[in-house]
Amino acid sequence: MTTLLDEIKAIIADRGPITVEQYVQLALAHPELGYYMNRDPFGAAGDFTTAPEISQMFGELVGLWAAEVWSSMGSPRPARLVELGPGRGTLMSDALRAARIAPPFREALDVWLMETSPTLAAIQHDLLLDCGAPVAWAQRLKDIPEGPAIVIGNEFLDALPVRQFVRVGGQWRERTVGLSEEGELAFGVASSAEPYISATAQNGEILEVNPAGHRLMFELGARLVKHGGAALLVDYGHTVTSFGDTLQAVRAHRYVDPLAAPGDCDLTTHVDFAAMARSARATGAVVYGPIDQGDFLRAIGIDLRTKALAERAGPERSEALQQARNRLVGKAKGEMGALFKAIAVADRRLPPPPGFQPNAAKTA
Repeated sequence: MTTLLDEIKAIIADRGPITVEQYVQLALAHPELGYYMNRDPFGAAGDFTTAPEISQMFGELVGLWAAEVWSSMGSPRPARLVELGPGRGTLMSDALRAARIAPPFREALDVWLMETSPTLAAIQHDLLLDCGAPVAWAQRLKDIPEGPAIVIGNEFLDALPVRQFVRVGGQWRERTVGLSEEGELAFGVASSAEPYISATAQNGEILEVNPAGHRLMFELGARLVKHGGAALLVDYGHTVTSFGDTLQAVRAHRYVDPLAAPGDCDLTTHVDFAAMARSARATGAVVYGPIDQGDFLRAIGIDLRTKALAERAGPERSEALQQARNRLVGKAKGEMGALFKAIAVADRRLPPPPGFQPNAAKTA
């Protein structure tokens, strides 16, 4: 059977080296052999675990966040509740369940999931079949009907393929994936320089640019400015644009060589939140954050939610809830509270969204 590794090698042998962006796009989204096209990568049995899989509290709090934003929008009907890259649908399921305490909000919702994986879309369909709200799927943001919207994206931006440029001889050259003398995949650089990058750096430094991320933020910001609404994006990354190679591959919860098994491991890069914010602001939208995930979750009530659930649970379940809370908000090694950041993009006619009050928000 032909593997994606074989296919990529054949493409390079026939056409020459490909860019890192093209490599990641093939590895994740090849129609038949791409990583996200034919598997469920989430949870203990998969390759990685996201915040909604760690605890129901994450999705529940996001659902209540959305309900408050909807109220600040003037309670429009209908309102699109959109999730970018919804995984198994766990976050949306928890969010809609929590939103039952706000019946007018639930009744106003038109839920849309932006998903390219047939396998994951089928899992989402089964989970949300009885969620109590109409659910539809789209592959692109522009395919979702116009109107006021609340958009959620958890660990979505990090999976968008980036371009990498290497400083060589005082010039920027695009990083490529080619074949070594032994016929294996290997990193290289393009023969011609990139003339439009003005940044200066030491030779050997790597600059990452996320064209897909910039396009999404521009499209998202423009939509919110025109039709009203807000977006919440949570991901891991850095708050200041800087140099460095952040491309990484994960398989069975372990880091592996990004070139070793395309299609069989997850490939991500750290999100440049400052760059994403610049694209959103260019549309006239206002950007709040980024702030640490731990600070955001505490601001929107995770401590109270943990206490409320623990009071109704037995000792073992109560301890598990506290451990999950600590993993989501803690800032020690192995915890997500500082590594992950939250950013909001909104129609500037709205007040600051919950968790992003002026004293908590930072300029990106």
